[in-house]
Amino acid sequence: MRLNACELEIDLFCSGMRVPDEVSLAGVRGVSRTRAGLGSGLEVVLPTGSRIKDEIWVNVPVVENFAHDSPYRLTGGPAQGYEIVDERFDLHYPVRLPQEPGWYARQTSQGVPMSRVGVLQGTYLGIYVSMVCAFWNYRPALNCRFCTTGQNVGDAEEADKSIADVVETCRAARDESGVTFVHLNGGFQGTKGIEFTLPYVRAIKEEVGLLVGVQLAPERDFSRYDALIDAGIDHISFCLEFFDPAWFGRICPGKARVHGQQLFLDAMAYCAKRMPRGSVSGEIIAGIEPIERTLQGIDVITDLGAFPTVCIFRPTQGADMEAWPSPSYEGMRHVMEYVYDACRRHWLPIGAAPNIEVSLVVNPDDAALLARRDFGFYRYEAFRKVAKTVARPIFARRLRPRPAA
Repeated sequence: MRLNACELEIDLFCSGMRVPDEVSLAGVRGVSRTRAGLGSGLEVVLPTGSRIKDEIWVNVPVVENFAHDSPYRLTGGPAQGYEIVDERFDLHYPVRLPQEPGWYARQTSQGVPMSRVGVLQGTYLGIYVSMVCAFWNYRPALNCRFCTTGQNVGDAEEADKSIADVVETCRAARDESGVTFVHLNGGFQGTKGIEFTLPYVRAIKEEVGLLVGVQLAPERDFSRYDALIDAGIDHISFCLEFFDPAWFGRICPGKARVHGQQLFLDAMAYCAKRMPRGSVSGEIIAGIEPIERTLQGIDVITDLGAFPTVCIFRPTQGADMEAWPSPSYEGMRHVMEYVYDACRRHWLPIGAAPNIEVSLVVNPDDAALLARRDFGFYRYEAFRKVAKTVARPIFARRLRPRPAA
């Protein structure tokens, strides 16, 4: 059976894809091992053929062990174009492989390659702005078992990124790649996460003018989030990871010992009340804990007024969970359909921000292609269209450089 673009996206996350040696990838974005290695796949753009959404970006696993047995194979080349072939049914899916931007090969004024400062993941710029997550420095290590940050920061990317280097890279990504959003993330830094990140946020807002998001470990003094909001932050995300307490403690020992699940939820609730609707998200991983627990987590996140960012588990090379199986397509399709329904029940304005396509996850608005076409669907899609129109001048204003206070 032929899959629509979102169904294909989900199955590619679950199955990966083979890239034969004879298929040329000249000029396309290379496989990157930065930002915890979660972007360690090949960037692919899937046309949808739908008026709901033109295309879907997906970071397809190609180097992980499970991808070697994938039924999907990439064919074609730069001249004739590319296709993904599903060898089970001899189905051919035309796709586009985005080109590597010219600024990847350039250096900042301090001599740092820009590709070691930030990378494109979909249409947005991702920068791991802080030092390596402190959980990697414990003995024994308390890192999340799916993560490879400790192997990549300082190796595949700069360990210490100056504000000047980050600003220059953001400006290049805006001017040459049309980027509208930069995501600054970092692991556990004690009580210094926001304090460390705040100067980067201010500099980007003042000198470049992008939409800026941050993803940091939660802090117990919630007033620190007020400083981020005052600096003009546009988005805050919290990596809850798992809703089941036993799985949370097993896979995220540092987070369980130092933070606990409730702190993530309390910080999320605080920020969701202080920021415009749709500006806060809760991240959760699907494919490890029981699916019903993941669905409960989605409900809790949306009940708080945040939107769920659900990552399909990827057994990344070098991670403690490298040998774990990838999840099933059927289960993940059910989860993503539920994501869209949860956003619809809470009237969350998903997809309203301009030119933000995240390739590492199934975006909630991607999942509109999975939804049943009933009255509720069309009413919500009409709401989303109006919300996007109303938000356009607001985002245009927030994309201008903001004078220093």
